[in-house]
Amino acid sequence: MYDNLDSVLNQQVRLAVVSILIKVQKADFNFLKEQTQTTQGNLSHQLKKLKEAGYIQIDKTFENNYPKTFCSLTKKGKKAFEQYVGHMKKYLNLGE
Repeated sequence: MYDNLDSVLNQQVRLAVVSILIKVQKADFNFLKEQTQTTQGNLSHQLKKLKEAGYIQIDKTFENNYPKTFCSLTKKGKKAFEQYVGHMKKYLNLGE
């Protein structure tokens, strides 16, 4: 009845990042840091985990000679998020 939750998404900051990216499609590092209210180091670590899982894409560019990091959700990440939400609904007896 209860499926195992995705261990990558079953972490507060990573789940928050994916939840944000579902809505905005693409976000820069500072926006994600502000929205998740976490530290720069923690966010960097969590983004690395999401990228390694194939859930997000990270693009680094320069803007006015300053590095800028943008994150976007991959198809795999979107599917994983949708499955995670479905499993949570089952846990809460809300069905799919």
